[in-house]
Amino acid sequence: PNPHQTNGFLNSYYDDEGWWALAWIAAYDVTGNGQYLSTAESIFEDMKAAAGTTPCDGLIWWDKNHTYVNAIANELFLDVAAHLANRGGNRASYYLFWAKKQWASFKGSGMINNQNTINDGLNITTCQNNGGTVWSYNQGVILGGLTELSKATKDNAYITIAKQIADAAIANLTVNGILHDSCEPDCGADGSQFKGVFARNLQILQQASPEARYATFLQDNANSIWANDREGQDELSLIWSGPFIQPANASTQSSALDAIVGALATS
Repeated sequence: PNPHQTNGFLNSYYDDEGWWALAWIAAYDVTGNGQYLSTAESIFEDMKAAAGTTPCDGLIWWDKNHTYVNAIANELFLDVAAHLANRGGNRASYYLFWAKKQWASFKGSGMINNQNTINDGLNITTCQNNGGTVWSYNQGVILGGLTELSKATKDNAYITIAKQIADAAIANLTVNGILHDSCEPDCGADGSQFKGVFARNLQILQQASPEARYATFLQDNANSIWANDREGQDELSLIWSGPFIQPANASTQSSALDAIVGALATS
């Protein structure tokens, strides 16, 4: 990677790098500034260097110390590749090759269980599903990646799979239609973001291939946040069904806003 373009955006964790790449792609989409896209492309190259270095066919590591193969890093690698395939100009076919290759590896990994939800990762000794927590964000990032891959290939089969995962997530991670993670009420700095990641990626899927049930889901969650998870100064907290609890911070606020924005965008 070009060190001038990735300065500050590479670290020891491939999932962190993937989030940065998606952020720079979003900045490019808004501004058209090619430097932002080049930064994302450089980050992608650092992630790609890990591809195929794990014991688990084709997948990347979570970290550069090679301690874990998990869903989020591999989903983000797919998502970044698929986004770049739709924006990469004369390199689009290169990114599409990697997106399709990564999807084949992920689909074959066993991380998608027989309920069509995605567990946290693999046992790196056996490369079998580790039965880890089904987090909402792991059900979300894959929706955006598959939607972008469908757009790049003009193949609706990816949308069909995305909807199976979305439906399974909604069936398994909601109570009375409202999304929850098992860490509630104490999800820490990272976990308080997870539901928002699902909501904004469901919005992406919904805008590509609308289903009334997804619009209803986003609307119900937005309404619940506003009615039950809001403090007097419009701070939004962790538990979307309520009650409002501290802390309310940038993480909980932006996560809840992802559901509200998703409802507005798809209504």
